[in-house]
Amino acid sequence: MEKEIGKETEGAQATGDFTSEQLFHELDNDPNFKLDNDQLERIASIVNAYKGNIKSHLIEQQEKKTSWADRLADGIATFGGSWAFILLFSLFLVIWMSINFMSFAFDKPPFILLNLILSCISAFQAPVILMSQNRQASKDKQEAILDFAINYHAEQENMEIKVLLERLDQRLKRIEQQGR
Repeated sequence: MEKEIGKETEGAQATGDFTSEQLFHELDNDPNFKLDNDQLERIASIVNAYKGNIKSHLIEQQEKKTSWADRLADGIATFGGSWAFILLFSLFLVIWMSINFMSFAFDKPPFILLNLILSCISAFQAPVILMSQNRQASKDKQEAILDFAINYHAEQENMEIKVLLERLDQRLKRIEQQGR
């Protein structure tokens, strides 16, 4: 029986598929089994790969759902909320006003054309920023669901480990009772 378990374990390690049931089975049948650093590192890499696969799959799905208009809106919102935009727009306003204070002014104070341009920019920029924020909120919601799923899965694994530890504790008690 123990040879069969060893074969199952070797086959699982060779293919890279190592289930928790096989671990439980191996630990349950081998009283001398102890996790060494290599096994702990392998378990850690499995957990990290699991989390990484879910995260990359989520990002991939979001990219597939995102249209060019969505990416454009995100780009406009990113630029519109940056210091570069503030500085460039301030420079534009200063140049506009300077030109119009001179003799060849096409928009004399109170700068009615400038007010119209600013109103149009605001009218288009606000909905674009809101669209981008809504999309970001949707991404945040998906990531929260992902975090919940990972935490739930980790809790389930902790429960399995607890059961395994209780089994090991019972086995140790039986061994101690047999030794008396």
